Amino acid sequence: MSRSSKHSGVGRRSALRFMGLGGVLTAGGVGAGVVAKDLIAPASASAADGHLSLTSGKAVEGLGVPSFAPGGRRPKYRRASWTQQFQSGHGWKADGAGTASSNLNDTTVFTRGSQATRVTTQGNGVQSSLRRTGLAPMNLTGKMIRLIFRVDDVTHLGKIVLYLGSGGLKNTFTWRVHNHAKTGANYVQSGEWVTVHLQWADVASAAGTYTLSANGEPSVKTGFTDFSFAVYDDAGGAVTYRLQAVELVPDTTSVFPKGVVSITFDDSHKSIHDLARPVMDPAGMPGTIYNIADAIGTGSFLSIAQMRSLQDSSGWEMAGHSYATSAHTASYEKLSAQQVDDDLRTLREWLVGNGFTSEHFAYPHGSFQKTTDGVPVDLLAARHFTTARSIVSETIESFAPAMPYRLKALTGVNDGSGIGGTTLAKVIGAGGPLDRCARSGDWLILCLHKLVAGTPGASTEISQAGLGTLVKEIEKRGIEVLTVQEAMEYYA
Repeated sequence: MSRSSKHSGVGRRSALRFMGLGGVLTAGGVGAGVVAKDLIAPASASAADGHLSLTSGKAVEGLGVPSFAPGGRRPKYRRASWTQQFQSGHGWKADGAGTASSNLNDTTVFTRGSQATRVTTQGNGVQSSLRRTGLAPMNLTGKMIRLIFRVDDVTHLGKIVLYLGSGGLKNTFTWRVHNHAKTGANYVQSGEWVTVHLQWADVASAAGTYTLSANGEPSVKTGFTDFSFAVYDDAGGAVTYRLQAVELVPDTTSVFPKGVVSITFDDSHKSIHDLARPVMDPAGMPGTIYNIADAIGTGSFLSIAQMRSLQDSSGWEMAGHSYATSAHTASYEKLSAQQVDDDLRTLREWLVGNGFTSEHFAYPHGSFQKTTDGVPVDLLAARHFTTARSIVSETIESFAPAMPYRLKALTGVNDGSGIGGTTLAKVIGAGGPLDRCARSGDWLILCLHKLVAGTPGASTEISQAGLGTLVKEIEKRGIEVLTVQEAMEYYA
């Protein structure tokens, strides 16, 4: 993509939209008198001006300095009330018939202190684990668990599970930390240190004397003495994993005792204005729209006037999804790092140039893997935006997010049956995401797309009546609705 092409820069159609604001556009923070065309960074910007360094130490060449860098509203780091960082004398052991070898004091690869643990599985699909029993009893009321770990190569990764319990793990609660998909975006990727927050809303099952109610309420939240971090390969090959930290950090039940829901919409459909807004406005619920700039003002998509009305009159957030329709269709992992960075840059310029204040972004198709030349897409997004939303939904998102550039969201919410996605019945049913959000104080991000007046026919559609039901169920539970921008600003 050349910087002068329609699909990599602010093209002629977008320039006309800028002029529609009243002629010459100035940019606050850039300098008085700066016109729209001057907001575009020159194509000749050198790597020294805006290079991105990877973990390998290699710099990504040719990336200019972002025209509008993130404003710094990143979440405060939540200090641990209890921590195990796997330094010398940690007392954990490798276990399980699926374990081939281990080094519990590995000084070759770590991200804290001077060492971490390392375990390699057998490649037989059987549980391998790092565990510790007999700790002093812990109270996890008002707490969530923070894990920091790494899988060297995820090719044969099956799943990761955490067990918390007592009695030598005879009594346990189980969290599904990660289920690895062979295709699509995965929260856990090869060779990366990953942070995961596990909340009470995410408990999957109970054993021994522990139980879960029909609404997913755990029978106890105190007296825990045992941990087991378990990894299963896919029985097709071995996996090497490293555990750096297991910690307890405060949750936000004291701030939002019934949690927060963010209702987000992808792709800029006009039906969001025409059908969603009349349902959400009376309830005082703002939404976040992740927009494709190139589509605005065409066909069945939003106009700038509608976007501005939603933002200025109803408190909605106008966030970014892609600049070029072609980039969205292709998905960023099918493009080079330069092409992705260009699309992100011009998207941010377009948002700022048209008076939209959001610094938040959602990946096209939820994909944040590597570009065709091997650059992680989430690192590129971090150059231009404060958060980036995925469509990973293994666990509910937390305050603060464990990884702000991999925000988790429940996608494809619709009121259909047999059309894919996530049915409304699953979201609002007993023990479902709304119930769990309301009792755990966490952050449930919902991803919707297109509204229809009648019966939805695809996983990306929800009826106006279905959205009305969702709004009523949120109101009934007393859950606060915030835009992504509002939620992040609250904890910045």
